[in-house]
Amino acid sequence: MLAARDRPVRTGLLAYGTLQLAIGLWQAVDPGSFYTALGPFDGRNDHYVRDVASWTLALGVLCLLAASRPAWRLPVLALAALQSALHTLNHLLDAGDADTHWVGIADAVSLALLTVLLLALVRKETTP
Repeated sequence: MLAARDRPVRTGLLAYGTLQLAIGLWQAVDPGSFYTALGPFDGRNDHYVRDVASWTLALGVLCLLAASRPAWRLPVLALAALQSALHTLNHLLDAGDADTHWVGIADAVSLALLTVLLLALVRKETTP
C-alpha cells in the first residue's frame, strides 16, 4: 500500500507523464494541427515539431515509469521541473511573437503554472 505521502507525487507523475505522452503523440502524428493550435511561432516546421515530440514522449515514459519506482522519482521530477522552467522562460521571451497574441500569453501562463506544480512535487519528494 502506498504511504499517504507518496500518493501526490505518484499521481503527479502519472498525470504529467500522461500529458506529455498525449502532447508528444499529437506532435508526432499531426504536427500541422499542433502548430496551428499551440505552436504558431515563426514558420511551421513539421520536422522540428516531430523532433520535439521525441523529447516529449521520452519524458512522458520516464514519468510513468518513475511513478512506480520511488528511487527514480526525484531525479525524474527534477528533470521535468527544469525542462518546464526553461520551456516557460522561452515562452515568456516569445509570448508576443505568436501569430495569435493570446495563444503566446496563454502558453506562457500555463507552462509557468505547470512548472510551479512540478516544483511542488519536487519539494514534496524531498521533504521528510
